[in-house]
Amino acid sequence: MKNRNTRHQAIREIISSAQIGSQEKLLDLLHERGYDLTQATLSRDLKQMKVAKVAGPSGDYVYVIPGLMGGVRENREPDRINYLSDGFLGIQFSGNLAVIRTMPGYASSIASIIDKSNPWESMGTIAGDDTILLIMREGIARMELIAALKRIMPNLSDKI
Repeated sequence: MKNRNTRHQAIREIISSAQIGSQEKLLDLLHERGYDLTQATLSRDLKQMKVAKVAGPSGDYVYVIPGLMGGVRENREPDRINYLSDGFLGIQFSGNLAVIRTMPGYASSIASIIDKSNPWESMGTIAGDDTILLIMREGIARMELIAALKRIMPNLSDKI
């Protein structure tokens, strides 16, 4: 029986080397590698690893691991893609509200990363499919929030 750490490593390898769109497909590939686990265990592993499902290059939804690079886009090297910052399209402000536009399917993953990073400047987020509503703390300047977002997702520097 293989332990959780080696299983997580196998999941990382599979997700970063192929476009996996379903837990069933990922489970089949893990079974081929000799891992004996259930769909429930795989689901818990994906949650622990903060695996997200985003729109891939072909428009189909695929699993990605935030912080790891993966996938291939037109005219882009696979190791130069960051799904979080690549999915970020823009930000607009109104009072203490920020509306972040993303590519379809990216909003929940980006919002989750922002919330888990728990920046002091943000009280929290609400995400749809391609839009995030971020509530800023009272008295926070727009540039302070932008700086906090750049600390969370450094590749945003060229988008904001």
